[in-house]
Amino acid sequence: MFLTPSGMSRRHFMSHLAGSAAVMGASLSLGHSLMAAAPDMKRRHKAAIMLWMGGGPSTIDLWDLKPGQPTGGPFKEIACPKTDGVKICEHLPMMAEQMQHASIIRSMSTREADHNRGRYYMHTGYVPNPQIEHPSYGSVISHELFDQRSGLEIPPFVTVGGSSVGPGFLGMAWSPFEVSSNGQVRNLQMQVDNTRLGQRLQTLQVIESNFVAAQGRGTAADDHAKMLDKTVKLMTSKQMDAFKVTQEPDAVQERYGKTNFGRGCLMARRLVEAGVPFIEVDLGGWDNHATIHTTLQNTKLPEMDKAMSALFEDLAQRGILQDTAIIWMGEFGRTPRINGTNGRDHYARAWSVVLGGAGMKGGLAVGKTSDDGSTVETDPYTSQDVMATVCKSLGISLETQFTSKSGRPMKIANAGKVIKEIV
Repeated sequence: MFLTPSGMSRRHFMSHLAGSAAVMGASLSLGHSLMAAAPDMKRRHKAAIMLWMGGGPSTIDLWDLKPGQPTGGPFKEIACPKTDGVKICEHLPMMAEQMQHASIIRSMSTREADHNRGRYYMHTGYVPNPQIEHPSYGSVISHELFDQRSGLEIPPFVTVGGSSVGPGFLGMAWSPFEVSSNGQVRNLQMQVDNTRLGQRLQTLQVIESNFVAAQGRGTAADDHAKMLDKTVKLMTSKQMDAFKVTQEPDAVQERYGKTNFGRGCLMARRLVEAGVPFIEVDLGGWDNHATIHTTLQNTKLPEMDKAMSALFEDLAQRGILQDTAIIWMGEFGRTPRINGTNGRDHYARAWSVVLGGAGMKGGLAVGKTSDDGSTVETDPYTSQDVMATVCKSLGISLETQFTSKSGRPMKIANAGKVIKEIV
């Protein structure tokens, strides 16, 4: 795990941390069973977990199947027993049992079918613009919910198993904190006694204070100093145990799945309990231009099904799901047409995302695509609409405005509309 704020080289940042690691403290008292009650928290905290499917998942094979159509593929539908008629892929049986907690938005229609542009757009609600760097949803939501967290030393925006889009003009304090799914802290493993650590930090503080004062380095240097202070507090904090998923009983680890994504989802639950406002968990490998159905059936769907269903079930049983939004999405969907190598290509015109928790209605399939899955036949929804809906569910005002470095006012969720069927 390492933290590299946007706009700062990793080598420069890590040079300040050399020799600063400390042995981590005692464990947090977090729940150890899917059936256990949530910890007794004096205040209810809002949070969001994004399950990011990097590469563009084939939602026509997962959430919006087209049985009997030439575009349909080989998979069959199964009913979700605790919903009113919602059906999903046969290879998601455990998630089918949890769909009362989640709703499928089947009428997503966007324009960005390039990986980098789509990733940026689905994380920010804005198309890439060389004139401005927009903040990601993780940065925005953690910024808006941070005041709920008293004494939180873990950074408010954590990404597990992959990177995310940065904080843009919000500044380095809202950068994603990148963590491996095994919870190990890369580059912070050196064993240094507390006396030596304190001496080095005092020396660094004097050097940096004189440097900033003499050179007039502005906000970037101040942000750097603040981030360093937060990082040192984190390294010596007992809250670090929230990353140690191996503290969970083996049965719990098995329920989530002993895979990178399974451990990431379990870590996300622990981080929500610790008070982190936004966690993103990455499951890549969805860019299936060839042999897509073999890949989905044998690898991607079993891993996703086990971990995603466990996360919904666990949060619901602990009474945390009512305050935690879950967002499942990738940068786009895949073509209805199956290509000559038995794969599907990039397709942003008609696809699906899944939302749940935080008071959003579950058990619904919102919107409709054509019989062949090529077009949206109801009101189309966008990244901005997903963001607006999540913000509404978390109690974040959609009237909130940020000011970019150029002085331009920017509305939260880029003026997206709330998907009223679920909020």
